[in-house]
Amino acid sequence: MQGIPPYELAYNMKLPGTYYAYALGMAVFGQTIKGVHLTLIVANSLTIIMMFLLGRKLFGIAAGLVACASYAVMSVSPAVAGLAAHATHFVVLFAMPATLLLLKGCETNRRGVLFFSGLLYGLAFLMKQQGVFFGFFGGIFLIWQVARNKSAFSAEFGGSIFVFGLGMVLPFGLTCLGLALAGFFPEFWFWTFTYARSYVTSITWSEGIHYLHDFLRDQFDLSLGFWMITAVGLPLAFFDRGSRNRAVFATVFCLCSFLGTATGLYFRPHYFILMLPGFALIQGMAVIAMQQVLRFRALENVLKSLPVILFITVLAWVVFYHSLIFFRLSPIEACQNLYPWNPFVESLAVARYIREHSTEKARIAVIGSEPQIYFYAQRRSATGYIYTYALMERQPNALKMQHEMMREIEAARPEYLVFVIYGFSWLFQPGSDHTILHWFDGYSGRFYKQVGIVQLNSAGKVEGIWGDAANSSPKPAGQYIAVYKRKSDLEINRGESDQPEKTDTTVP
Repeated sequence: MQGIPPYELAYNMKLPGTYYAYALGMAVFGQTIKGVHLTLIVANSLTIIMMFLLGRKLFGIAAGLVACASYAVMSVSPAVAGLAAHATHFVVLFAMPATLLLLKGCETNRRGVLFFSGLLYGLAFLMKQQGVFFGFFGGIFLIWQVARNKSAFSAEFGGSIFVFGLGMVLPFGLTCLGLALAGFFPEFWFWTFTYARSYVTSITWSEGIHYLHDFLRDQFDLSLGFWMITAVGLPLAFFDRGSRNRAVFATVFCLCSFLGTATGLYFRPHYFILMLPGFALIQGMAVIAMQQVLRFRALENVLKSLPVILFITVLAWVVFYHSLIFFRLSPIEACQNLYPWNPFVESLAVARYIREHSTEKARIAVIGSEPQIYFYAQRRSATGYIYTYALMERQPNALKMQHEMMREIEAARPEYLVFVIYGFSWLFQPGSDHTILHWFDGYSGRFYKQVGIVQLNSAGKVEGIWGDAANSSPKPAGQYIAVYKRKSDLEINRGESDQPEKTDTTVP
């Protein structure tokens, strides 16, 4: 929004589509916490509408209602971290209308419709790399249509594939061109492909299966009802010759979205948002399939209502399961409940202090993975490394990244340093290189003095020690955030002895 291209001041392995989506949302709703949540509400609401339209088109109005209700509840579930605006929310926002246009384009043989379908699939990919699997689904469906119509070698098929493919590659191609003209294509390519490839290949199959097992086990009580509906209704849909092709469509759509979820084998909760549209579509299909089986003249209306009652019961259970988060806790309490090992609430106090004690042009550096502090403080970063996870991972560029982050901070001479002493802000692994932590000890001790200590007390309330009291305070036990202010040149030259206690480089 300020004319700075992606990857100049903030490094991240995601493609830049989500950044543009956030910028658009905050341009409309404001650069505030509320603005972010309103952006999520609008994006998710549009996806819910698309879910209804797709379910209705494939299986009828009732299936559309079941599908959109399923997605509406599951997509905001804490089980998939759905209350935060993840990149995956924006992927499905574009993938759903793309799929609707794909169906319409194949029905009408209108290449313009197929072009816009491919364009939306391309935008889904631009939101996050995993969105490419929705585009794969679109290509698979086009080929399947050809096989059914026996027109594989026709000019019509070639033209359809060409315009669809052109639409898919256009967003990415224009992005590459724009970043090349801005002079940041090498940084873009390194983070989104070179480093991203190392990231997604670092997990073994056995580790991935373990992560998937843990997720399914943890969500078993919550999702059991949906799996029961799927287990009963999915086979029934395939047995019905009239709905078999549409059942194949929904199943392949769900499988392709699962491939996006499984990329890298991490199986983090918010990755499953990619799978929710396909899973919700299967819920609608399954309920209709069960109704078809229960058609008996004597008690037709009563029996047909049973699958609907079952579905409503399952949905009500999910809402009740999360009632504490949905209805009872305040936003602060809900955040602490959902993310107990992350300093999200503490970040507000840190950012408020920096905002009140620095000018708008001041640079700060967060040594940790808490980029929200930049957002809350409305101050730019002195380094592009707004996350430190990559520096601790088992990947060949980790030490190189640490040295680059250190050089950037030393060159920028930020007014404030924020050192995040939380394990989840680093995600140490066996064999992680701690060079940057040892560097921080010497650098902060020579050029900075401690002016803030923020942590949660035993009651879960944020406590802060500021100013000279923080500089003379002993190192707290447990996890906390330390704030440092740069000394004046005179203080540095005189070598005054008011340096803070040396930071413990072991982060709990």
